[in-house]
Amino acid sequence: MPRVKIKGENPMIKKRISVSQKRQITIPIEFYNSLGIDKEVECYVQNNAIVIRPVRESSGEFDEQILADLIAQGLSGQELLDKFKETRRQIRPAVERLLDEARLAAQGQASSKTYEDVFGPKAD
Repeated sequence: MPRVKIKGENPMIKKRISVSQKRQITIPIEFYNSLGIDKEVECYVQNNAIVIRPVRESSGEFDEQILADLIAQGLSGQELLDKFKETRRQIRPAVERLLDEARLAAQGQASSKTYEDVFGPKAD
């Protein structure tokens, strides 16, 4: 497998792979193993290239806030655990919806809010 050296970066591994008639590809085992791909990858287009990368589950950025809110609601024990898991599963889809809305607004395809709409007039 050829390695391409880009100035100031780690060597990039490059491999040519075929696309099936059903538009499917097989990820080379070296790529699969080195990236630690599990059950899912995410795919997007950036700078005229398809980027495929492993899906990483939430690393707990909002865990403390979720728990504090649920405890403030009076939850505890198994009920707290169940509600925590349910709430945590909702974070990724919510963030993805926000990003989609932001992309549409940036492209002028959806309404957007100004700073003043969200926070009120700026204080001098």
